[in-house]
Amino acid sequence: MKTLVKADSTAPRAAIDAYVAALTEPVRERFAALCAVVRDAAPEAVERMTYGMPTWHQGENLVHLAAFARHIGIYPGPRAIEEFAAELAEFKTSKGAVQVQHEQALPLALLRRIVERRVEQAVARPAKRSKVE
Repeated sequence: MKTLVKADSTAPRAAIDAYVAALTEPVRERFAALCAVVRDAAPEAVERMTYGMPTWHQGENLVHLAAFARHIGIYPGPRAIEEFAAELAEFKTSKGAVQVQHEQALPLALLRRIVERRVEQAVARPAKRSKVE
């Protein structure tokens, strides 16, 4: 699968805003709504592009988002998918991903709970050591 937009992997929040701006409607509006939920649920997270996707990082990657031709991908990691499996039942999921088809309603409240949980998990863990010391 190819994302609709590629961006520099080291760029800050401006790259995420550019990613969103490059999307076509109605995907842009939907994607922006998801970004707003993540920003609100993880206000201390660092925003950056990772793997060509908007990413929120707080000691570890909390969540990635990506726009595709037929869906928006939400990547909170495998623990979150397992923990919220019952609530994610209406969506196509894999080990660490959720696909929200463009014709499906956005799970904004659920995404908020997932991101808040990911923040709790990240804060509870000791910070990962940098590969470059």
